[in-house]
Amino acid sequence: MVTAELAACLPVLVLVLAVALTAVSVVAARVRLQDAAREAARAAGRGDPAVARRLAAREAPGAAVQLSTSGGAVVAVVQRRVHPFGGWLPAITVTERAVAAVEPKSGSPP
Repeated sequence: MVTAELAACLPVLVLVLAVALTAVSVVAARVRLQDAAREAARAAGRGDPAVARRLAAREAPGAAVQLSTSGGAVVAVVQRRVHPFGGWLPAITVTERAVAAVEPKSGSPP
């Protein structure tokens, strides 16, 4: 009797496990992308966009980095597609954003 109920519930349990593992992989990607965006924004705020892109690529390999300046701030947007379970589920695009103040050049008055 118990085996019949287990056999009926097993597909649902597998689906719940798949959803949970997908959520964990997306959250892990978000953390890596947020770290990459933060590092890129800080480096770009210091006036070095090449280093910003390199740092973002090291933190989140394969991610697209977009830097822009708005007023006295630098905005870094890092985006990557996450393929849960090796690609047999639909890909999810994860985007993270960080803002840093533009640091004044050395030798210039405050």
